[in-house]
Amino acid sequence: MDVFNSFLSVVMHVLIAVLLLFYLPISWIWRLVVSVFVKPFTKENVKGKVVLITGASSGIGEELAYQYASRGASLVLVARREPALRAVAKAALGKGSPDVLVIKADISSQSECKRVVDEAIAHFAQLNHLVVNAGLLSSSLFEEITNISAFNQVMDVNFWGAVYTTYYAIPHLKNSRGNIIVTSSVAGRVPTARMCFYNASKAALIRFYETLRAEFGSDIRITILTPGYVASELTQGKFLQKGGEVEIDEEIRDVQVGVFPVGYTDKFAEVAVESACRGDEYLTWPTWYRPFHALMFFAPEIINWYSRAFYLTKPGVDSTMALSRKILEATGSKTFLYPSSIRSTGAAVPAPPPS
Repeated sequence: MDVFNSFLSVVMHVLIAVLLLFYLPISWIWRLVVSVFVKPFTKENVKGKVVLITGASSGIGEELAYQYASRGASLVLVARREPALRAVAKAALGKGSPDVLVIKADISSQSECKRVVDEAIAHFAQLNHLVVNAGLLSSSLFEEITNISAFNQVMDVNFWGAVYTTYYAIPHLKNSRGNIIVTSSVAGRVPTARMCFYNASKAALIRFYETLRAEFGSDIRITILTPGYVASELTQGKFLQKGGEVEIDEEIRDVQVGVFPVGYTDKFAEVAVESACRGDEYLTWPTWYRPFHALMFFAPEIINWYSRAFYLTKPGVDSTMALSRKILEATGSKTFLYPSSIRSTGAAVPAPPPS
């Protein structure tokens, strides 16, 4: 067996290299042809269709709702905060949605996810797009965590909430030959320090839905969104802290985001819905994040160096004194890198539950 494995180690490297040599040029040409001559003319019209969005009470989910509403889609808006959901629903109706159903639910619960899909079908009798968007961000060095069990909720919301909702939506999406739109993150491909559980949850989402793409084939299209930093409650500083509490902490936000520019949510939502309607498999936005995928693949040691240099401090030194925040403060770049909506709310205040 060892000899056979040694033989395959040589043969497979050669075979894959030859395959890529011939396949990649053909693939690139084909994708270019499709993007220029096919997708612009086959873009899906969502007018009159039904879109279910989790985490729709604020941030990306809210803006996705408005984008679908402006295209004439009916909406099912899901989150824990009913008053905020109703405000989004009212605005969506004003932007052109013919009907909006509001469902207060905790998508980390399997039974709640089943109820959400059942109520959506009972009301609309169909489902065309499922947008799994609800999320919770954690920011803490792993060894500084004092309540490890509290971090179960990161996977419960980010991963299992998407899985449960998808599970119950599948029969209806197959009937409509619908779409699943997944809000993952660049962090799922390019993990950096202080977000170990968040990175893991987003990486799990990517692999899960890539597997479903193979299983469903053309029955259900899947668009995986991997945005960089986008203005939302998360980039406002709403994190699961090391003690297990959810707080808005701008100082930790400034460490985590540093001098990376934060994109406008409405612009990302517009690009995301357009991408889903074209049937794209992936969307990374802003586009300047795309090279980081290659960097992680070919030179992961650079990502590791960056994480240690910019996010870590010496033992005994407050973590808010990390280099990333020092540069941000020294340059005063927050005023033009961060949208005004997330710039200041006061450090370390209690935050509402995840959307």
